[in-house]
Amino acid sequence: MTSIKVGPLSDDLSYGARITGVTSENSTDAAVRAEINAVFEDRGMIVFEGMEPSDAMQAALSDVFGALQDHALKGLPRVDQDAMPGVVEFNFEPGQCDVFEVNGTPLSSWVNWHFDACYTDKLNRAGVLRALEITPEGGTTGFADGIQLYGAISPDLRDRFEELNVLYHSHMLFMNQRFGAAKDFKIIELSEVLSNLLEQTRDATRSVHPAIWTRASGEKVLHVSPWQAAGIEGHENSEGDALLEALCEEIYAKMTPYFHCWKPTDMIIWDNWRFIHSVSGHPPQYTRRMHRTTIAGDYGLGRFEHGAAGSETAGMMG
Repeated sequence: MTSIKVGPLSDDLSYGARITGVTSENSTDAAVRAEINAVFEDRGMIVFEGMEPSDAMQAALSDVFGALQDHALKGLPRVDQDAMPGVVEFNFEPGQCDVFEVNGTPLSSWVNWHFDACYTDKLNRAGVLRALEITPEGGTTGFADGIQLYGAISPDLRDRFEELNVLYHSHMLFMNQRFGAAKDFKIIELSEVLSNLLEQTRDATRSVHPAIWTRASGEKVLHVSPWQAAGIEGHENSEGDALLEALCEEIYAKMTPYFHCWKPTDMIIWDNWRFIHSVSGHPPQYTRRMHRTTIAGDYGLGRFEHGAAGSETAGMMG
């Protein structure tokens, strides 16, 4: 059995790891699986390098962490669901995708900082991502650790948010983002998929998640998604809005993010209960194609507003 090798993501980061040596054969070995899961629980995200670049390998790696869960966005293409359920494709092709101008730069595949499925009551455990077509410029995926953020932000802000919950709405994305939005944002092209999504989510039930939560290990996590945040529960007024905006700006200022430049043999998993992530975007003349699986789970702290059962809503990029 080939042993795996574990190393730090970067010497200057308190989170993340790199693992090499994972194959379809040893991914079923109990000792290998236990070691990988221990690294994931401790470090929160893993870059797997030198992987076989196939959906079958991505599905095998995902199985190390748990059962697969289908992606919330029903309009996304599924990849051979009979053989490999749960694999979905994000395909950004010139002339067929959204294009935004962000701080003066035209970008496709740009997504602001968020955690996946914040607009639902249940948070999936993790995502596993790999790149099939890589852009020569941009197209990086960013990750920021909520444990690092909890320790780094202003103690005053941290204390104020200890017992506060944040409201999320699936309609609050891109041009509708209220908090922590890009200062200079314009729509150049809007796809039919996004237009339909915005219309479908207009009247969706809002979700509620704690701004700070405590892991079983005792570590506290600042877990706020600027993208799709609708306000602070019980404080939907000018003072509450200013407080949430201040927190989002503090998150951007105090995070120590990692931005991954993709290779075809890379696969990444991140803890959706701990991390927020983003996509840098890329010049619209290039194609960027990614495959993703979602690991099922729930941390048990979310709910829909006013005890509602909620409504099925679509999600973008998670």
